[in-house]
Amino acid sequence: MIEPRLLRGDCVEVLRGLAENSVDAVVTDPPYGLAFMGKKWDYDVPGVEVWRECLRVLKPGGYLLAFAGTRTQHRMAVNIEDAGFEIRDLIAWVYGSGFPKSHDVSKAIDKAAGAEREVLDQGRSGKTAIWDKKGTMGSFDITAPATEAAKQWEGWGTALKPALEPITVARKPFAGTIAENVLTWGTGAINVDGCRIEANGEKTGSNGAFGFDPEKGWNQHKMSKSVCRKQSTEIGRWPANLIHDGSDEVNDHFPDDSARFFYCPKADKADRDAGLSRAETSAADKTNRQPGSAGINPYAGTRVPSRNNHPTVKPVALMQYLCRLVTQPGGVVLDPFMGSGTTGRACLAEGFGFVGIERDPDYFDLASERMRRVQLPLFGGV
Repeated sequence: MIEPRLLRGDCVEVLRGLAENSVDAVVTDPPYGLAFMGKKWDYDVPGVEVWRECLRVLKPGGYLLAFAGTRTQHRMAVNIEDAGFEIRDLIAWVYGSGFPKSHDVSKAIDKAAGAEREVLDQGRSGKTAIWDKKGTMGSFDITAPATEAAKQWEGWGTALKPALEPITVARKPFAGTIAENVLTWGTGAINVDGCRIEANGEKTGSNGAFGFDPEKGWNQHKMSKSVCRKQSTEIGRWPANLIHDGSDEVNDHFPDDSARFFYCPKADKADRDAGLSRAETSAADKTNRQPGSAGINPYAGTRVPSRNNHPTVKPVALMQYLCRLVTQPGGVVLDPFMGSGTTGRACLAEGFGFVGIERDPDYFDLASERMRRVQLPLFGGV
């Protein structure tokens, strides 16, 4: 396992201290510029200066994969391009679990008119469920429009249901041919066989039929020329620029085609908290009483896992797949917006070196702990 390098500080300043042409790929989940959950770090997308420094430290032909929000993808891509990158493609990560944050126009009209709406029923579960900011399901009133104007605009809102996140695929320009660049720098190409999708419907994992094996290395099932001539349904499908979460909702739109795309659901609690220590909770903590109080059993503590409180954690399996797609065996991946360290965990599981930068001290500590406790293989959770 290659020892990861974790650096705390502003990414532009830290990047300036890294050597030119020193990393093989940049795979990152930067701020989307949506002011998500009121976080100050998400009030704008990274500027040209950040991506220019990433370009400098990347080897010629090295790839950059950067997540973005659907509303600000254009700004992210333009900044990346203005920094000197070639925009090569866009990967869409599609999922069925998004919840629309839409403003009910009919209700807004009645509220502005001071009209009281008649309560018809109360929604709580199923398709009509709503959740508060803490993720707790709550009830809500189902009402009827009170004014004629509200009746006219019943059923109108202000937002679509979120169902995808775009990933900009960019590459650092290089001189000469792709063959020359690959032989010189080991960068510039996509790892097709390492990311093929098995045609039998099973999903390719980090140590799947064409992936990295910690003991045997890459492409442990090396294909002969005769195998290469077989149809893609036998050797696995070519990796596509669409990734989906395998949910019933998404599969309804891709009937019988689930094996055509890489499958990865959103990060669940186990994935988010994987690698964090288990903190001791005392009996006094559990009962909100002073330590040593009469009647408290001092041995009645409970060990509970620490919680990853970063709001935008990506699944480790997804980051493994993306890193493997654009990084040569034994290569080094840079994440200038490390967050809680998911990309770093993915790199350790895949056998890559990792350089992570994070300015928030709490997130930096989370990432450090999560990477100290990596156990291979990571695909499927630890």
